[in-house]
Amino acid sequence: MPSYYHATADAGTRFAPLAGRHDAQVVVVGGGYAGLATAFSLLDRGAARGCLVLEADTLGHGASGRNGGFVFGGFSLDSAELLRQRGREEARALYRMTQQAVDRIRVRIERHGIACDAVHAGVLLANWFADDAPLRAVQRLMHDAFDVEWRWLPRDETRALLVSELYHAALHEANAFHFNPLKYALGEARVLQAGGVGVHERSRVRAITAEGAGWRVETDAATVRCRHVAVCCGGYIGRLVPALARAAMPIATYVMTTEPLGERLRDAMRTPAAVYDTRFAFDYYRPLADTRLVWGGRISVRDRSPADVQRLLLADLLRVYPQLRGVRVEHAWSGLMSYARHKMPQVGRLPSGLWYAMGFGGHGVAPTTLAGEVLAAAITGEAPLPPGLAAYGLRPTYGLLGRAAAQASYWWYQAADAWRGR
Repeated sequence: MPSYYHATADAGTRFAPLAGRHDAQVVVVGGGYAGLATAFSLLDRGAARGCLVLEADTLGHGASGRNGGFVFGGFSLDSAELLRQRGREEARALYRMTQQAVDRIRVRIERHGIACDAVHAGVLLANWFADDAPLRAVQRLMHDAFDVEWRWLPRDETRALLVSELYHAALHEANAFHFNPLKYALGEARVLQAGGVGVHERSRVRAITAEGAGWRVETDAATVRCRHVAVCCGGYIGRLVPALARAAMPIATYVMTTEPLGERLRDAMRTPAAVYDTRFAFDYYRPLADTRLVWGGRISVRDRSPADVQRLLLADLLRVYPQLRGVRVEHAWSGLMSYARHKMPQVGRLPSGLWYAMGFGGHGVAPTTLAGEVLAAAITGEAPLPPGLAAYGLRPTYGLLGRAAAQASYWWYQAADAWRGR
């Protein structure tokens, strides 16, 4: 079963595989958000000529075309923890970079007419627990440390918008929005191609070899000699670059879409905003213009079948909105995202000179755009990589052992959510 996004994407938007011998200035490996954003920021700097984007499958095949479609600030690392680790000024600067990335995405959509079903209604963080104090603390933290205003919604107002007895209050992040993630990726690619960037699908990179002052990049059908290589592969990096593969932990997440609900949607949701909740193992969802719900959640090292995803997520949906019992699920899918042990993006340059951007976890739409911007600035010599990002390096994830530990941690936090909920 394809994802809803793939099933409804423009089937005519395809990009030919690369073949033959070529010379380039920059080769970007990976046609997800990080790779496309890197090429886009090169285009913005007038450095797009001589840039190639090589995607092993189809554009947005990985997490970039399978995610929930939330566009908001911050990282996978909790903001309070970011503040503790980096201090007020550096944490504030890093968070501000993600806000700028949100603005950059919005500008690109508007300037280039990217049709991606953007809904500028903000995002609600709904409190799953009866105690309001932790949510109040989040609101104060965002205001005091990051100069961000999230509006408080008391219980009555929250339940007027989200008709569920499981929610007790909410915070509204008004500057956030949501969109169709695959349509955005394909829209970016069309703009890149029109601007002179070579965008190629079905062009899996098999080898990257240092050659003189540059690199030789090889696919099954092409060889490219270039000055710079940026590897932006995420959860699907495989063994292409061992130093990066050792630092990437592929984690699966699950998403589904319902049938169009019509008037039944208002039985559950009376807001166009996207929603997630305060549990560690939270649900995230959003309404579509045709009254479907996109519903996601759970984290696992297992990439499950569509039938299993549908069973698990439908149970989650009905737990929150039992009044939707009987609703039919039309699409269910899973996909791999790349986590780093420190939960921050991994953006930098290997001692060999290879650039990289990966490890965006479950909060990657804005940070991938941030990564593309700072990589492009570094590649062109405009600015060095921000020290706050560079401080988070390539920590090993220990393969299967690390994945088992991550799964155990998730189960522990899930149990803690259940205990706290009681």
